[in-house]
Amino acid sequence: MFKKIAIVVLVLVVAVLAYAATRPDRLHVERSATIQAPPEEIFPLISDFRRWASWSPYETRDPAMKKTYGGAAQGKGAVYEWEGNSEVGQGRMEITDADPSRITIKLDFIKPLEGHNVADFALVPQGGTTNVTWSMDGPSPYIGKLIGVFMNMDRMIGSDFETGLANLKAIAEK
Repeated sequence: MFKKIAIVVLVLVVAVLAYAATRPDRLHVERSATIQAPPEEIFPLISDFRRWASWSPYETRDPAMKKTYGGAAQGKGAVYEWEGNSEVGQGRMEITDADPSRITIKLDFIKPLEGHNVADFALVPQGGTTNVTWSMDGPSPYIGKLIGVFMNMDRMIGSDFETGLANLKAIAEK
């Protein structure tokens, strides 16, 4: 009986590992919101890392998080490093490109799992409103694929993006 159970468990583990190998090699998460403000009012909230505390959902997860700012004060060359609890981990962001319609950020996670992604904010004016799209793209190594079998990364990260965009909307529309 034990031998049959062991074989079934082994087959299930192998099946999960094989299925994980078939998952996409890239991670892409994207959410959008329409904000009743022009891009020039929204842009400074995103291009200045010191202002992220007012809207980013990640800032509230560890009130004792250590933050370091470097490089330019805002826009291209601005750097933000953080180290916090297990919910926020440790990482670094650097704005690699910034103009009134787009902010691109090199996003490097150090802990709990190493990851290298690109975050992008596109600000598209539409009459008196702005459509803001927050996206993140990066490679999905095997461990990421395996985690993705058990956790929906799009839903998990996407809900954070939705919260952040709602916070950004509330601030920009004041």
